[in-house]
Amino acid sequence: MQRVTNCIVIENNHVLLIKKPRRGWYAIPGGKMEAGESIKEAVTREYREETNLHLQDPELAGVFTFSVDTEDTFIQEWMMFTFVAYAYNGELTDSSPEGELEWVPLEIIEQLPMAEGDRKIFQHVKRSQELLYGAFTYTEDYQLLDARLDPS
Repeated sequence: MQRVTNCIVIENNHVLLIKKPRRGWYAIPGGKMEAGESIKEAVTREYREETNLHLQDPELAGVFTFSVDTEDTFIQEWMMFTFVAYAYNGELTDSSPEGELEWVPLEIIEQLPMAEGDRKIFQHVKRSQELLYGAFTYTEDYQLLDARLDPS
């Protein structure tokens, strides 16, 4: 099973997001873990690779299982560890190979085009600091079929 990490960086009521060119969806910067890395090492490395920013004290905010299924066939599954951070060092890169970086006001996050699972994660992070556990099931074209969250 693939393991990925990402981090929601909040500064001045804005969140740094990356707009992915493939679908035009906004996403939380991060990426795949490498063998032997801790989740905190992975999120720090991936965030720096995509943004040029070095996270300061990222805190685990959620642990999720994602799967992509057709009606009768399992296609893909991965685990995602989402962190939140309020401080960083460095200067934001002018360009990222993963997409366009943008500081987005917290109050409009949920209106942006993004994966529905990410939208649910943002809803939780905006209202609670409690660790969120969840499982999301998507179709092949990333339409959300099911979301189970704890706490709900």
